[in-house]
Amino acid sequence: MQMLFRRLLVALFVAVLGLPVAAVAQMRIDVSGVGATRYPIAIANFVTDPRVPRQVADVIRNDLVQSGAFRLVDQPGTLSESANIDFPSLRSRGADAVLGGSVSRLADGRLDIRFQLSDPVRESAMGRSTLVVPEADLRLAGHQIADYIYEKITGQKGIFSTRIAFITKQSNVFRLTIADWDGENPSVALRSPEPIISPSWSPDGRRLAYVSFESQKPVVYVHSLSDAQRVAVANFRGSNSAPAWSPDGRSLAVALTRDGLSQIYLISATGDGAPVRLTTSSGIDTEPVFSPDGRFIYFTSDRGGAPQIYRMPASGGDVARITFGSPYNVSPRVSPDGRMLAYISRRDGGLVLVVRDLANGSERVLSDGGREESPSFAPNSRWVMYATRSAGRDSLMAVSIDGRTKQRLSSDAADIREPTWGPFSR
Repeated sequence: MQMLFRRLLVALFVAVLGLPVAAVAQMRIDVSGVGATRYPIAIANFVTDPRVPRQVADVIRNDLVQSGAFRLVDQPGTLSESANIDFPSLRSRGADAVLGGSVSRLADGRLDIRFQLSDPVRESAMGRSTLVVPEADLRLAGHQIADYIYEKITGQKGIFSTRIAFITKQSNVFRLTIADWDGENPSVALRSPEPIISPSWSPDGRRLAYVSFESQKPVVYVHSLSDAQRVAVANFRGSNSAPAWSPDGRSLAVALTRDGLSQIYLISATGDGAPVRLTTSSGIDTEPVFSPDGRFIYFTSDRGGAPQIYRMPASGGDVARITFGSPYNVSPRVSPDGRMLAYISRRDGGLVLVVRDLANGSERVLSDGGREESPSFAPNSRWVMYATRSAGRDSLMAVSIDGRTKQRLSSDAADIREPTWGPFSR
């Protein structure tokens, strides 16, 4: 089993080699399932300046439907934020909320977006707001309005204006790609003729850490998204891999083989100073991740003879085994609210996504593909994204933590791997 785990680690280093990946622009999202309760809402077309090229209401509708938590009620025509609303008609069609708004162009070219969410039952406004954005951010504004609606109605923060990062490969070029949560609006942060793996968002969403093989060995880089500047923060003898940010953004936990087998170290996010070794075992320790409060590090180790997930204080020290029940549990990720642990487990011969309640130990298997890897929580802890392979195609899946709603992000001619979900905007 230990030899199998070592082969897994090698596979992690070369996971994106040889995968035929097509252009990111061809990606699509497919939704299956719905939430236990779907809130009926009418989203009217906004009263829009004819010079504005896009319909912001379409973005809002798509976000809410893809969440699985909303059901659209048809609302013909346009409706501004200040228009008189036919509440009886909306009630008769079953709507419990209605959104209207307007988009106009200001003298400086920016767009003034105004909207109001209303309750047809109480015949009153639930809330209204204004956004002023450059035209290039019109789609982002739609996501932000969807977030506003989601939080007003569910009481939980929406994730529609968040971003994801993932790795693609086309011919002999590897790409670190950033996109909206639904795969739209993609941009390439880095192109390389050598593999890029293990992307990880900084807590402020301004940087990405990742592993690049451009030096013919795995090296950890920190990449600033605002100016595309990057620094090699772990380039020691042997393998440098699996970067994970501390909650304060000042440090990274990494897996290094500089002293022999892979062990967990703490390094500065700027690359300054010497690494601090946190584990000392006769096995392979890798895939570290911090708890949101910064007190603990979870990691994968075969120190007990087979890959399992362990936890230790963030400064090192006593190690406790967390996972049982399967001879193979890897890739821990802690939810941003600190309540759940997602990981990949071998069950019935396949590799599936499992989410465990850290308080009571209860578990839920959230996937059935059997070839899952690289879990990543949404910043509101209500979704988990992961990579999977089905029908000869690699794609990304996002599943709600109750398992009811799933979204597949794919391309007809592409394989997409190693997702990481970015934080809320700050």
